[in-house]
Amino acid sequence: MTWSTASRPDGLEQPVVATSAAVDAPEPVIPPVPESGDAPPRDESAVMREAWRTLSVVGLASMFSGMSNSALNVALPAVARHYEASATASSWILLSFMLTQTLLMVSFGRLADLFGRRSMYLTGLGVFTVGNLLAGFAPDAWTLVACRVLQAAGAAMLLTNSAALVTGAFPRHRLGQGMGIYLASFSVAQLLGPTLGGFLAENVGVQWLFWFNVPVGIGCLIWGMRALPPVPRSGERLALDVPGNLLAFLGLGCGLVALSQVTSLGWSDPLVVGGLVAFAVLLPAFLVVERRVRDPLMDTRLFEDRSFSWGLSASFLNAIGQFGVVLLVSLYLQAVGGDDALSAGLKVLPLAVSALLFSAGSGYLQRWIEAHTLTVLGNAATAAGLGVLLAFAGAEVNYAAVVVALVLVGAGSGFFMPSNTQVLLANLPTERLGIANGMRLMLQNTGAVLGTAVILTVLTMPLPIELRRYVFAGTISDVPGDGVRDLVTGYQWTCITMLVVCLVAMVCSLGARRADRRA
Repeated sequence: MTWSTASRPDGLEQPVVATSAAVDAPEPVIPPVPESGDAPPRDESAVMREAWRTLSVVGLASMFSGMSNSALNVALPAVARHYEASATASSWILLSFMLTQTLLMVSFGRLADLFGRRSMYLTGLGVFTVGNLLAGFAPDAWTLVACRVLQAAGAAMLLTNSAALVTGAFPRHRLGQGMGIYLASFSVAQLLGPTLGGFLAENVGVQWLFWFNVPVGIGCLIWGMRALPPVPRSGERLALDVPGNLLAFLGLGCGLVALSQVTSLGWSDPLVVGGLVAFAVLLPAFLVVERRVRDPLMDTRLFEDRSFSWGLSASFLNAIGQFGVVLLVSLYLQAVGGDDALSAGLKVLPLAVSALLFSAGSGYLQRWIEAHTLTVLGNAATAAGLGVLLAFAGAEVNYAAVVVALVLVGAGSGFFMPSNTQVLLANLPTERLGIANGMRLMLQNTGAVLGTAVILTVLTMPLPIELRRYVFAGTISDVPGDGVRDLVTGYQWTCITMLVVCLVAMVCSLGARRADRRA
């Protein structure tokens, strides 16, 4: 993981963002370091005891919430089989969580200023834990989807406030240490989640994909009520962009509903066509509204900086092209290769390990290679990994080729994410860093949602509608006929789609480098 810095008015260096190696989970929001103000000095040992207590709550909660989502990516076929889920329901078990969390993050971050970050964080722990408890008791797939929405609301409260709690707890000169440990919890979640998900699904039961979070969540909530110190409210005017949030929710929701229904209804169905038309209409309406509201969800004036706009476009497209690779490969290993969830979870670990190593090394490489160049190399590595997947996709799994592809995609993530963050934020004035970073995170997470939807849609397009649910259940090889051959065709189409998106992202990274050099 790497840090980028921005100069503060007092001459100190202020950390503005950090990135973890996780490639299938939202990146945590890193708030600006607060000013010291005129508060009386406190004994540093007491301050650090309080800081470590805060970090123990936040780090553990971040790890178990992150493991929940990465575990489900690998265990989706087992969940689909258990609930006899349709293709659409299987898609929304993932998409409902991602969409809800993405759209609520900004709002919950601002509501915390009104209700207090400690209260919001503890509420998030409670909501997320209850959501997991109810999900384990869900009688059918659509009830599970509703529980996933509840989980996502709690996770959004956690994600938007965890880094702020760590930032407020640690003294400025020790913040890097605390934030590094906090961010490492996400990397641990991505390493352990797939294996844990496979083990629970195959050996204990799919309900325990959710119930394993309950005792940890209760423990975190009890410890958090004791360990987290009161956090003063900002006293600032509450500024929520209600029209922007509503248009973003409706627009993105309509687009995702349309894409998810393609698998069962086809492209010509009125629901699919209507959803895509609504998305096409609501997107420009959202941009128009954002130019006029007082406190916009997205500051469109930042797009006047060509380097920033190119870099932000690259971030969005890169997320579409790479965030769903773990899901794509784990489905391939189970549906085509016949692996169980545990074996698939173990086999996708090279991606997380590679992303962690290359992300950690990208900061050192920036001593000799400029960040712009690393963003281009990152997109190129991801494209190369997708090319390997495309070249070796067949009815017989070539695991050596899969490992090479996973390592390349992980390297692409490790190079691109921290370097592109540096590119986006390095030249902005300090007072614009917060909203710029918020825009980056929102578009990156939106790209992850759209990328997942695209994978689940394109993957099943070559199959007859009645066979598509067997893909998500991982049992297509048991169905007589040409199902496996058609599914391999779907994998090839999906790899081509993601490869094209990554190549366009590389063009955007080149555009950002060119614009920055001209500035």
